[in-house]
This record gives sequence, C-alpha cells and structure tokens, in this order.
Amino acid sequence: MFNYGCILQGAAVAGSRLINRNVVAGRGRTSMRLEPELWDALAEICKRERQDMNRLVRQIEAIGHAGGRTSAVRVYALQYFRSAACEAGHQAVEHGPLDREAFEQRTLHAA
Repeated sequence: MFNYGCILQGAAVAGSRLINRNVVAGRGRTSMRLEPELWDALAEICKRERQDMNRLVRQIEAIGHAGGRTSAVRVYALQYFRSAACEAGHQAVEHGPLDREAFEQRTLHAA
C-alpha cells in the first residue's frame, strides 16, 4: 500500500473492504463507499492538483458519467493515472518499454 501523506479517515463497512466517507458534492453532503486503494488514489490526486476532496468530487460530477457518482469517481481515478502511464512516463521511472505485441495479444484474449 502506498502512503501519500494525505490519507483520509473513514469507517470500514462490516463484511466489506469498502470504506464509507462523507464528501460535499453538487447537492450537498453525501457519502461514498470506495475501496481503500481508491481513497488513496484520490488523496494523491488531491495532493498533486492542490485541491481538497470535496472540490475534486464536484469537478468529477461536472464531467458527467452515466453510472452515478461513485462510478464516475472510479473511472476518473483510472483515467487520471492511465493518462500518466504513457511510454515516456514508464521509461522515466525505469519500467522499460511496453512490449506492444505481447500487450495486444493479452488484449485480444481478454475480449
């Protein structure tokens, strides 16, 4: 697990890994249930973008997503880090180049 220095407090839901936290969204205070890793990812995004969680959630809602707020947050976090995971980014941290042929074969088998 990564520690980004801005992990938020929340209550774990009994029998589930999901953590319930309150946020102030477009229509006021509400709660969201997300995996701890997603809360960590959102905290990192907030730190990188120099904004608080409530503002980030409102921005994500403004983008719009057919699946609801929690789904929109999950998709946003995935897209945020996916856009940073370009070939140059991987090379900068010495992950090495992506084997395009192997990647395409895995993608075809997954479909």
